Amino acid sequence: MRDPHQPQGPGRRGLLALSVTGLAVPGLLRAQDAFPSRPIRVIVPYGTGGATDVTMRVLAPKLSEILGQPVVVENRVGSGGTVGTNFVARSAPDGYTLVCAALSAVALAVHLYRNLPYDPLRDLTAIAPTVFVPLALAATTRGWNVRTAQELVAELRAHPGRYHYASNGVGTTSHLAGANFVAHTGTQVVHVPYRSAGAAFTALLAGEVQFTHEVLSALKPHAESGGARVLFVASDRRSPVMPDVPTLAEAGLPPYKAYSWFGLFGPAGMPPEVVTRIANAVERALSDPETGPRLESLDAQLMRGYTPQRFTQYLRDEIVAWEPLIAASGAKVE
Repeated sequence: MRDPHQPQGPGRRGLLALSVTGLAVPGLLRAQDAFPSRPIRVIVPYGTGGATDVTMRVLAPKLSEILGQPVVVENRVGSGGTVGTNFVARSAPDGYTLVCAALSAVALAVHLYRNLPYDPLRDLTAIAPTVFVPLALAATTRGWNVRTAQELVAELRAHPGRYHYASNGVGTTSHLAGANFVAHTGTQVVHVPYRSAGAAFTALLAGEVQFTHEVLSALKPHAESGGARVLFVASDRRSPVMPDVPTLAEAGLPPYKAYSWFGLFGPAGMPPEVVTRIANAVERALSDPETGPRLESLDAQLMRGYTPQRFTQYLRDEIVAWEPLIAASGAKVE
């Protein structure tokens, strides 16, 4: 069966590129040979301090060293990462403007947004993934004494519709993780979206919501301060960040999707030599004996060994895999 997201042709940009190839080859080849000859800007379409932002800022110095030019990180926040991602999709395909996008902006958004301004498979070039991050569930301790996943499920089932879970925005991975948890446990919980992970944490610590999903490295300070209790991590192995936190299976819960990943993308139509150069630099940065362990210390699993072609197929598979889950959640963004 044909993948419905498979591009149907080169598109307007591709046709224009083909029409001028005969005129532009010498200059284009010189530009590719010299790449990069100036700083590279990487858009992070989320707020500062979030997992995507931290990941890119850990990688940027090593990428600068490998590529021989500054790699500058710039935050462009809005609409679950789609504003910054769309900005890059509409940029010149020369390799100097990239986006470090999360799963939500390039796979989930396809099914969530009624009028998504870009098609990730048609309008973006998948260059290289960086890290895979499982999410964990944390419950408030403010006026609540739920200590285990089983106690959480029992309380939610005993009081359908009474409790709330927070996310850092409609259509984000924390939202879909919460929706998947509710569906798989047969509970009824009200979703409360916030504009950022920080705002969701504030609500959790105040007891305005009862639980949320986030990466362990972000939840750890709140657990250590006593404001939240991490009940489990949705992974098949315990995390070195918080080794006492049980896995999903150890918590006695059915498996469900609760994770994110981040990757570098550029506009469609990038020269293959430039794509390969950047992809190889990412692979070297992830393999670096200092940079790689720094990312792993944040509970990130390194996504090494991906070619741009393999990453493109991974993105296509993720778009297909999440479609029925998003449909079942009922989540939509205008």
